[in-house]
Amino acid sequence: MLFNSYIFIFLFLPITIAGFFLAGQRGHHRIAISWLVACSLFFYGWWNPAYLGLILASILFNYAAGILLSGSGLSKRKAILALGVAANLGLLGYYKYANFFVDSLNNVAGAAFHLETILLPLAISFFTFQQIAYLVDAYRGETREYNFLHYCLFVTFFPQLIAGPIVHHREMLPQFARDAIYRFCHRDFIVGFTIFTLGLFKKVVLADGVSVYANPVFGAAEAGMALSMAEAWGGALAYTLQIYFDFSGYSDMAIGLGRMFGIRLPLNFHSPLKAVSIIEFWHRWHMTLSRFLRDYLYIPLGGNRKGPARRYINLFITMLLGGLWHGAGWTFVVWGAAHGAALALNHGWHAVRRSLGHDLESSTRLGRLLSVTLTFVFVTVTFVVFRAETFESALQIIQAMFGGNGFATGEYAPNQLASWSDGFRFIAALLLIAWLAPNTQQIMRDFDPAFDTYRGSLGDRPAERPRFVITTAWACVVALLFVYAIGSLTRVSEFLYFQF
Repeated sequence: MLFNSYIFIFLFLPITIAGFFLAGQRGHHRIAISWLVACSLFFYGWWNPAYLGLILASILFNYAAGILLSGSGLSKRKAILALGVAANLGLLGYYKYANFFVDSLNNVAGAAFHLETILLPLAISFFTFQQIAYLVDAYRGETREYNFLHYCLFVTFFPQLIAGPIVHHREMLPQFARDAIYRFCHRDFIVGFTIFTLGLFKKVVLADGVSVYANPVFGAAEAGMALSMAEAWGGALAYTLQIYFDFSGYSDMAIGLGRMFGIRLPLNFHSPLKAVSIIEFWHRWHMTLSRFLRDYLYIPLGGNRKGPARRYINLFITMLLGGLWHGAGWTFVVWGAAHGAALALNHGWHAVRRSLGHDLESSTRLGRLLSVTLTFVFVTVTFVVFRAETFESALQIIQAMFGGNGFATGEYAPNQLASWSDGFRFIAALLLIAWLAPNTQQIMRDFDPAFDTYRGSLGDRPAERPRFVITTAWACVVALLFVYAIGSLTRVSEFLYFQF
């Protein structure tokens, strides 16, 4: 079941909301939570009921481990934590990487090991990381909530279950204990519906609309066709904008759905194409994944506590593994390595500038423009590797982007791309939106739409307008966007991050 589907919008969501508040407003809080957990499991099982047992077993195992970690001595806690983390990583490794490992071993060693194709359970990357964080915090003595139903909802809450944000127990569990969330709030519902509608529009109109200019180019490269510079840049820019608005749309829809229940989720996407550096890009793109990698991988590796050289190595390792988290393929590893190297270079450049007495907070308008452009070009080029099925097709597109096949039309017929003239106008319009328009949380800034994942990440305030207020005029705007988005649901397409 997808957020951008008729069955979700017009059947599942209304029934889930009605059942939750009918039980909650009568004081049956346990029944309300149980209902929401049951609906979330139904939502998850809609994809493949066979994997319901997997997520339930994971919940039971990690909840029991958390209880044991809270009441054991230090030596036992270390053993329990090691077992818990190993079990979670083992589960993730088997389902996500077993085929990749066997195929890689066969290619390197010339062996012929055979393993049946293992279907990747939906959301396993997200609920595994979420529960690893819970176990680590239980080991540190930072968890205080052991209500089993609340824990089940923490893991399964359907708005964030499938593709994040990766929520933290201290953000979510205290909310489930608040009496206020069990009473229907018109204000929360209006705010949530507005955010959901903005996300739906981004997904079905913008992201799906530009995908028709991305997919054929990557398909042509995979088929070995020569691309011109214009075609290669068109495909690369189209995919960058597709994944940008796809993930931005999903993040908005998740936050909006949570807010309809009176629950706030952490911010996960904050205009990353406005970033002036790759450091800032990762403070704005998939923010809760960046936070998890920082807190539970980079810092335990030593962070910046053991000198500059070790810091850069830790950054590289963290992003290398972050790339592998995105997918079981060498293209994802190389993509992560490229971002790890860029982060190390960026931090090194900042260190040099600080040693020269430069103020890193100040910059000229031209300097900022150049920084945004350089970051954007790097992100776009590396997204080619991220999207491509093979290194050969990725290199073919990148080579064409930098003039390897000339600017004129290559072997790939442009009429297969619909109309390139329309395509480039659409791409240009989306770039202007990404660079110049306020994002959803800025439009909704008077209603505290999400938790500030990184302290200060919501500090860049846009112009006074547009600024959402609960008025008839805004109701008409939101209604028009919703109707237009619903009318654009000619086909149901998965969110790109469902694949990871």
